[in-house]
Amino acid sequence: MDTSRPEPPERAAEPRRSTGLASSFASVPDLWHHRVGSTPDAEAMRYRDADGRWRTMTWGEAGDRVRAIANGLLALGLEREQRCVVLSGTCIEWILADFAILCAGGATTTVYPEAPDTEVAYIIADCEAVVAFVDTRVQAERLLRMRDQLPSLREVFVFRGARRALSEDGWVSPLRELERRGRDFGAANPEAYTLAHRAVERDDLATLMYTSGTTGMPKGVMLSHDAWVYEAEAIDALGIMTPADVQMLWLPLAHVFAKVLELSFVRLGIPTVVDGTADELVDNLRETRPTWFAGVPRTFEKAQGWIVAAAESRGRVQRRVFRWAVDAGLRKTRAQQRHERVGVRLGIQASLADRLVFRDIRERFGGRLRFMISGGAPLPLETAEFFDAIGMTILEGYGLTESAAASCVNRPDDPHFGTVGPPMPGCEVRIAPDGEIRLRSRGVMRGYWRREGETAEAFDEQGFLRTGDIGRLLPSGHLQITGRIKEIIVTAGGKNVAPAQFEDRLRIRCPYVSHAVVHGDARPFCTALVTLDEEAVTRWAREHDVPYADLADLASRTEIRDLVQGYIDAVNRELPSFEQVRRFAILPDDFTMDNGLLTPSAKVKRQLVEERYRALIDGMYDAWRTLRTQETVPPRRRRG
Repeated sequence: MDTSRPEPPERAAEPRRSTGLASSFASVPDLWHHRVGSTPDAEAMRYRDADGRWRTMTWGEAGDRVRAIANGLLALGLEREQRCVVLSGTCIEWILADFAILCAGGATTTVYPEAPDTEVAYIIADCEAVVAFVDTRVQAERLLRMRDQLPSLREVFVFRGARRALSEDGWVSPLRELERRGRDFGAANPEAYTLAHRAVERDDLATLMYTSGTTGMPKGVMLSHDAWVYEAEAIDALGIMTPADVQMLWLPLAHVFAKVLELSFVRLGIPTVVDGTADELVDNLRETRPTWFAGVPRTFEKAQGWIVAAAESRGRVQRRVFRWAVDAGLRKTRAQQRHERVGVRLGIQASLADRLVFRDIRERFGGRLRFMISGGAPLPLETAEFFDAIGMTILEGYGLTESAAASCVNRPDDPHFGTVGPPMPGCEVRIAPDGEIRLRSRGVMRGYWRREGETAEAFDEQGFLRTGDIGRLLPSGHLQITGRIKEIIVTAGGKNVAPAQFEDRLRIRCPYVSHAVVHGDARPFCTALVTLDEEAVTRWAREHDVPYADLADLASRTEIRDLVQGYIDAVNRELPSFEQVRRFAILPDDFTMDNGLLTPSAKVKRQLVEERYRALIDGMYDAWRTLRTQETVPPRRRRG
């Protein structure tokens, strides 16, 4: 095996980093082997087997499988920093393959399994991946169809559902075939694995994670071993989690948010339930009873809607009790946020509300949650307050793919709702004169893959990462995000509008709206495109005897427009006039990854939405101008 370290042309000059948090480990393999060697018999992961039963894997068992897979890669001739793609949903094999790639000296390229063929082919070809791991036969067949576009890809290995090679030449094989090769290679070369993982250096490329972006093809973010070691150690330094905890890991591991959770559970030795089936999240929480889990804001928004809808579907007395309980819980939460003493009367009411209502709700989520963590997008204040009121506190955090995710997070003992918390240990945050948030830490990326110009633009002269987000640091040290530089709307009247102010409020207030996108740049007022939550709006239609053929039919119904209009009017009353939405249109379909209007992390591709529906947006302003003309032009006088 060649252990020389080539210097790839895409390596960017290292930005200046904060050194406020010392490192205990030289690389991710070093971190991994410390955990496996320290607690080999302890539970590492819990997962469902083929029959749907929960199984446990110890750290020692995980270490054996990682070694076998890594040796298999070495047998294939994997070289230092060569890329291996993982195209899979969240599962234990994803984690095992990732650590095996890193222990063999390679680098993991992550790809969302829902990504379209064009994006999958682009990423694999762009990073020149030599090996791919996929979770199902369906994904393997996708790669077989595009094989001619992937000249660097030598072999593909399938986690599940393949008992034998899926191609005549063995290009696609089951994962267990790679493990078999690895065991044979390890027996013949007993020192190869140790030499490979000990040769990894802290600044070696560990992960190439492509940002979904809002336009065009994604760009690869280069994250080093030291970036992940830093993140794991910073989370450990917070002291908010211990091996006595149990984590539920269900977010897509192709996303930086889940990836940092993967590293943290290794550093802390936290038993982790691994199951990426989003539709079964609540059932899995109830069955496995974790003490914490992380999600994106939409997860919590939907859960809030589900809890409220379930309560409102009960009898009149139960509805009144639920509303009273939520009101008591919210008053207590808001008093605590203002650092006011909770009076005896309110304390008694909140305690009674907890016994009568909230305890049962928490049991549906397993009954042991100490806290939840939200990231990936802004968490609406109303959602944070609601869950705190029922005894399930959400700690909002903040970070980018370019900063290896965790840069700020609220702490359980001092959460400030509406903020993303103080900086993580070892992370520096500063606010530029234009309000932009800038970050510096060991977790910051090496740069963008083969995009030296964009890499240079991403950093300021002091080596701080330009985030593109606007915010402010509060006197308490908590960071508050107020918008995105590129998303700020400047109306024709010169008013600056942060579209999230309206969008977040509408999604929380109206359970029938899935997405709202505000427009108004260089326009006389704001308009919005709205999509419907199919499950909620069809249920409402059935309850109110509104006939419909499909979602598109419902979107065109006057009853649905009037329903949404009522919520829009309520939100408008909370906003200054220049931020209010004066006209809106309901789209026939929701935004999804399949139609190209959502990123894999559920962010709306605003520019693409505006381009696709430009005629509809222009039509709302044209209709307003026509009406305005009719109102201002006096009628002709009739000749008598």
